[in-house]
Amino acid sequence: MRLGIHSKLFLTLAGLMLISSLVANAYLSRVLDADLTTQTRSDLLVRLSFLEKEASAFEAGIEERKKWKSLADDLSYRGGGQITLLLRDGSLLGDSEMGTGGIARIENLADRPEVKQAFAQGHGSDIRWSSVLKQRVMYVAIPFHPFQKEGTVEGAIRFSKPLSEIESAVQRMRKSVWSAAGIALLVSVVLVVVLSLGMSKNIRGLIVSARKMASGDLGERTHIESGDELAELGRVLNQLASELQNALGALRKERDLMNRVLEGMQEGVLLLGNEGHVVFANEALRRLLRLRVDVTGKTQLELIRNATLKRIIDEAKFSMEPVSAEFNINNELGSRRLLVHASAFKSAPQGMLAVFVDVTDLRRLETLRRDFVANVSHELRTPIAAVRSAAETLRRTMEVQPELSDEFVSIIERNTERLHQLVEDLLAFSHIESKEFKLTLENVDLQDSIAQVLLMFQKQAEAKKLRFATRIPEGTPLVRADRRRLEQVLSNLLDNAMKYSSENTLVQIEVEPLNEFVRIAVRDAGQGIEAKHFSRLFERFYRVDAGRSREVGGTGLGLSIVKHLVEAMHGWVSVESTLGKGSVFYFTLPVA
Repeated sequence: MRLGIHSKLFLTLAGLMLISSLVANAYLSRVLDADLTTQTRSDLLVRLSFLEKEASAFEAGIEERKKWKSLADDLSYRGGGQITLLLRDGSLLGDSEMGTGGIARIENLADRPEVKQAFAQGHGSDIRWSSVLKQRVMYVAIPFHPFQKEGTVEGAIRFSKPLSEIESAVQRMRKSVWSAAGIALLVSVVLVVVLSLGMSKNIRGLIVSARKMASGDLGERTHIESGDELAELGRVLNQLASELQNALGALRKERDLMNRVLEGMQEGVLLLGNEGHVVFANEALRRLLRLRVDVTGKTQLELIRNATLKRIIDEAKFSMEPVSAEFNINNELGSRRLLVHASAFKSAPQGMLAVFVDVTDLRRLETLRRDFVANVSHELRTPIAAVRSAAETLRRTMEVQPELSDEFVSIIERNTERLHQLVEDLLAFSHIESKEFKLTLENVDLQDSIAQVLLMFQKQAEAKKLRFATRIPEGTPLVRADRRRLEQVLSNLLDNAMKYSSENTLVQIEVEPLNEFVRIAVRDAGQGIEAKHFSRLFERFYRVDAGRSREVGGTGLGLSIVKHLVEAMHGWVSVESTLGKGSVFYFTLPVA
């Protein structure tokens, strides 16, 4: 059971009052009893000295019991107490409280303390409990000289009186002490209530403020106007709250700054605790690893089941040195290549920091760069070798067989044109992929653009005995496109169709409206393409038949340029083909 401050103060004061009252009663009772007893003894001895004179002057024989009884009664009346007259040998002459018949039967009083002291010292006294009166009785005695025999002590006169008045006085004193204690306790209760109410109010205010501070409301302040220790405690709490508020504010700013840095990073950050459990994972890591649940508290293997990553982290943990390595993971995004930098904390508490970088695109670009350099080198090697060989042969034959010079000049011109076309395609492709590449979109009539392109290839088609055909439905809407780039797309597709078509075949351009798009198809009757090549057909320098492509003069960049240009104009490309029956290349453009 918890006691409040009122109860504690009241019980404390009540206990103090009770102890004080008990001590005061015990002390004052003894002092008062001793003082009153001493005063009563003195008073009784004074009275007894006056009565002794009359007893000593009384003339009666020792056998005259009635006279001595009468004297005792008279002295008792005048002294106000019991008078006993006895001889030195202890025999009684008379007693105010006892008849003459009982005097002879009473016990010998010579051995009583007061009687012994009277005969030995001239006066004596004693206090004893009376079983008859059920209270304490004081006895005083002095010697007297009966029978007129001066100078010799023959007897003693004893005066006894109950101490009931002293007992009453002590009881009254005790009642007074208890009454005073009760009044003091009542006053103390009032004072305790008044004081504790003020203290309790201040303490409750401190408790409420402290609880608010503990719950995070560090703007809370105590308001105690008194000058006591509670006010000082309130000021200390206010100072503590202010310092905590400033410290937490600084920590919060640092935390927010750190969170913004970590969440703004493109690299994934993983923080592991001493036991290998996840302490923190930023948003980039969640996206990278496709994590949809809270990973805090999980182990690294629960997060990423990858033996290579576990080996990297274990190596960094045991070597206490930074470790970097790459590994592959497979998720919804496909196969990804990740570079991880792992390092263990050398100071306590120990843990592990791992930073993940997605290098998939970088490695793909490196592969493309290597392939590009290899392909360009390979594409350049053949015409350069042909030009070099033709030039060397031309130099030797001009003097011996001048008539053969035209043939070698033709070889040089043909390969030079091939080099020129390759360089033009490379420049075009580089320009398309650059940041400076911009389209000029406008509303374009497909019929006019297709007619312009067919006119450009008319002589080439006649030379190869090819026929052109178009199918453009009436009411075909205008498309939103860059006119020059659209004609470049049509030229590349038409050029490919003519290169891979047999003589006396038909090359068709078909247009088909599709809701918000228009689909344009270039159809040939060539040898066709196997389906396994479709996925890579629009890659740079990819060829279905490298020998056939070089024979017809292709650079391997035409379809890749087509794909980039169409997608830049918000369309898409596709292909359909059957071996031996020709191919159809489609691309779409949005309706104007």
